Amino acid sequence: MMAPLGVSRSREHPIDVSVVVVAYNMAREMPRTLLSLSASYQRDIFADDYEVIVVDNGSTPPLDPAVIGNLEGNFRLVRIDPAPPSPAHAINRGLAAARGKTIGVMIDGARIVTPGLLHFARQGACLYPRAVVATIPWHLGPDIQERSVTKGYDKRREDALLQSIAWPSDGYRLFDVSTIRRPEAYFGPMAETNTLFLHRDTWECLGGYDERFDEPAGGFVNMDTFRRALELPDARLVILLGEAACHQLHGSAGTNPWNSQSVELEKIHKRGSTQYKSIRGHPWSHAKENRP
Repeated sequence: MMAPLGVSRSREHPIDVSVVVVAYNMAREMPRTLLSLSASYQRDIFADDYEVIVVDNGSTPPLDPAVIGNLEGNFRLVRIDPAPPSPAHAINRGLAAARGKTIGVMIDGARIVTPGLLHFARQGACLYPRAVVATIPWHLGPDIQERSVTKGYDKRREDALLQSIAWPSDGYRLFDVSTIRRPEAYFGPMAETNTLFLHRDTWECLGGYDERFDEPAGGFVNMDTFRRALELPDARLVILLGEAACHQLHGSAGTNPWNSQSVELEKIHKRGSTQYKSIRGHPWSHAKENRP
């Protein structure tokens, strides 16, 4: 479990929002992700209002510090080496370093976000003392990537898609070239989110991400954390319907399960499901959601 959260240092302008972003072998993807979190891209929020903590979870080669060097805003890079295969420990390191009143986690750093994400996450967190602020997952490309990669979608085509909308000139045009992963989440239960924003005391109640989930990529750890947050007393789910974190292809055929055969995906899911049951004592299921 995580260490106690970092204490804000005395400063004229306190940090409203911290964002913890986990990176693993994402040299192509992270510059886009971090640019989309920079103050030159995000709208209606000042650079001094937030910080971004990038946790490199043992990338080989290490993530180049230059990736944050020219970005407008408060960026920090933390490296874990050696690193466990699960991102849970990396997230907890980031949470412990965070200074914001509201703290967001992006477990998968290969996500380009829309320009209002941080503004509306901050606004959403103000709605309830136990707000659970989330976006619905989107994938870059003509279909969800489990299917699109089997039909020839690859990084080259993804690069061309982003060029076709002149990204990053208008970040909301990401919706023109992306596919919603689970449209039913607009009206039905959500399994997880890649942008989870909670108040500091809510993260304290959860104890961060449970590091017993030690499968590569964390297995069901993200789903577990989302469910536990929703199960807290007085938790209220706030979905940012007009914002998104759009998934980029990353890894290779050997490291990105969406480039593998469906039988491999089944095995990965089964291992995650089995581990969840062994830790929690019951099969995973959607939590009851208390939406506004």
